[in-house]
Amino acid sequence: MCTVEKRGNLFILTLTGDDEHRLSPSLIDSILAALSQIRAQASPGSVLITTSHGKFFSNGFDLRWAHAAGSVSAAADRLSHMVHIFKPVVAQLLSLPMPSIAAISGHAAAAGFILALSHDYLIMRSDRGVLYMSEVDLGLTLPDYFTALFNSKIGSGSVRRDVFLRGMKVKGEAAVRMGIVESAHDGDDGAMKAALRLGEQLAARNWEGEPYAEIRKSLYPGISRLLGLPEKLRRSIEIEG
Repeated sequence: MCTVEKRGNLFILTLTGDDEHRLSPSLIDSILAALSQIRAQASPGSVLITTSHGKFFSNGFDLRWAHAAGSVSAAADRLSHMVHIFKPVVAQLLSLPMPSIAAISGHAAAAGFILALSHDYLIMRSDRGVLYMSEVDLGLTLPDYFTALFNSKIGSGSVRRDVFLRGMKVKGEAAVRMGIVESAHDGDDGAMKAALRLGEQLAARNWEGEPYAEIRKSLYPGISRLLGLPEKLRRSIEIEG
């Protein structure tokens, strides 16, 4: 499942174990519980870093669990259920009252890519792991909030085309050039150290969480509206002459 560790102002959410971290209902519930815990303990200067053990950051929805339902219709129902219950994870990350960093230690595919992209900053390994939207290869359509998130976060139409319509598997250095990730580093240790450095830099700014979250939502209005994230009334600022 996942664990939460607090190091000073840094919250480190780790997907544990050496499996593919497929987003089954139980793992989704575990992530939501962890995010609720982090939100409850947030204070000015807090930062979230999400990472994982093993070869995979997350290999997407648990299609094996879906197919285990037996019939095609039952499998489709289970997949729809995962799409539905994963949406609040994206909403929680986009409204989280602190900066967030995904330290991508391995493959991030389909919903696993979406999990990473829901963070403010993405940091990858350069020597292993890919970002991959597998839906076109699997013959699956995209949930509306997946597309909306990509449209909000990735400005290049050609990058979105290649990721969605070509099923391109994007490695670390290429992901930096394409503007998807912040930086790429050698090894799991290198990526995590870079995430911790960035986290400490962001924590040192000592930002208040609620204004940070509101600014983030205003930066991505399309996906925020789709996720039903309400925009709170902006504080009035008086400037004395």
